[in-house]
Amino acid sequence: MNKYELAMVLSPALDEEGRVEEVAKVQATLERFGAKIEKVDDWGKRKLAYEIKKVNEGFLSFTTFEAPANAPAEVEARMRIMENVLRYLIIRKEA
Repeated sequence: MNKYELAMVLSPALDEEGRVEEVAKVQATLERFGAKIEKVDDWGKRKLAYEIKKVNEGFLSFTTFEAPANAPAEVEARMRIMENVLRYLIIRKEA
């Protein structure tokens, strides 16, 4: 099992409940593929350096998790079709 960090930018159109729901959906997807979530860090609404899908701010969320090697690709495939996820990045952390 490797350690990973997921960074997400969520749509600013979401209210508090919608934002929490989107993060929970992503966490459920991670757990479905065998990930153990270690830490979730929400940074709230932030101004972006450049526009993404015609918006210039978004909610930032970071999740640290441990998962098998195939999990990140599976999770990325699911996140690609989520409407409220503007951008995401999964990186493998050093042990």
